Amino acid sequence: MKDWNKILKPLLALYRNKRHPLEYQNLYQLLVMVVLSAQDSDANINKISPALFEAFPDMASLSKADMDSLIPFISKVRKFNTKASWLLEIAQIIKEDNNIPKTLDELVALKGIGRKSANVILRESGGKSEGVIVDLHVIRVAPRLGLVTELKDGIKIEKQIMTQLTEDMWAVGMPISFLGREICRPTNPKCDECILNADCDFYQTTI
Repeated sequence: MKDWNKILKPLLALYRNKRHPLEYQNLYQLLVMVVLSAQDSDANINKISPALFEAFPDMASLSKADMDSLIPFISKVRKFNTKASWLLEIAQIIKEDNNIPKTLDELVALKGIGRKSANVILRESGGKSEGVIVDLHVIRVAPRLGLVTELKDGIKIEKQIMTQLTEDMWAVGMPISFLGREICRPTNPKCDECILNADCDFYQTTI
């Protein structure tokens, strides 16, 4: 049986301090951008965010917004109507930046924030890892490695990773995502450049 804690430590060390691709400036911006980025690209959210945050620079200003004032700034985001309603409800509940939750349970209680989003917020804000970030890249890479047997369900993949690793290694979710973005691409993965290829099922069986 593979010791995944030992195998993944170099990956965690490589990417531990690399920021998420969302270009946020503070926790408020991070939360809003994470909500907007669901089923959309980080690049698109980065593009629309400067004007959005000029109009609504903090949670207090967002809490005074309505659909008509918010939607023009996010109309190029997928499912913008739904996301607008989520953000307005979140702002009504939180009201001030310093009230933004710092735990996974409190974050997932908010509309539009699931476990993946909550784990991203905790990681980027320096909070304690309470789970593993599982995005589309992790869903692709983790089964390739042989780290998990589940192929599609992000929640099941997260649970399997958590059982394979000690809690101090749960922060490896985002490093696995970065590996997927840079090396373990959907097509033509750069396996020869991967620091995990010696322990990767995909590399060992297909390359």
